[in-house]
Amino acid sequence: MMKYQSHAVTAQRVEPRDSPDDFPTPPWATRALIEHILKNKAALAAMSCLEPACGAGHMAEALKEYFADVRCGDAFQYGYAPVRDFLTFPYETNAVDWVITNPPFRLAEEFVLRALRIARRGVAILARTVFLESIGRYHSIYIETPPTKFAQFVERVPMIKGRLDIKATTATGYAWFIWERETNDDPRLMWIPPCRRDLERKDDYVSFAS
Repeated sequence: MMKYQSHAVTAQRVEPRDSPDDFPTPPWATRALIEHILKNKAALAAMSCLEPACGAGHMAEALKEYFADVRCGDAFQYGYAPVRDFLTFPYETNAVDWVITNPPFRLAEEFVLRALRIARRGVAILARTVFLESIGRYHSIYIETPPTKFAQFVERVPMIKGRLDIKATTATGYAWFIWERETNDDPRLMWIPPCRRDLERKDDYVSFAS
């Protein structure tokens, strides 16, 4: 009997160590971070932001709608931004106000630890919900520097390898993990309400790479 396999991205996806792990973020999912979680758009409009795994620029372009200065880079050449390996490039401590990105999942832990040294005000990482798990991350991140907010999407954020696709589906849950320097509150669990219909735009699915 022929077995049919879904093309949806699942939580069991494993990328080789040398893979770009390029799963572009639908811009509406980036807007959801600002509109429903960070919210203080007037303050953000005077701040700087670094997107260090920008790929073809889909998250960066959405961030430019909110931040005064958006800086970009990626460890691979996509034609959108300078080639800069976030984990080795000599960024200064407190170089920007925010670091916001969807990092390669296999490197997400390292991205968080580096971003916390580079960002003056906060870090936001889009990752699979299961990033909240693991003994290793508990010891390396969560004991000393737990996120101030864990914001779970209640609707799925479809991401597929190498391109955006408005018709894509996924079996994977995603969330925003946020670290804010100017708060001493305990970690807060939040939900991002259904918002794709309101935040998605027709031109979101074009390529920004030159």
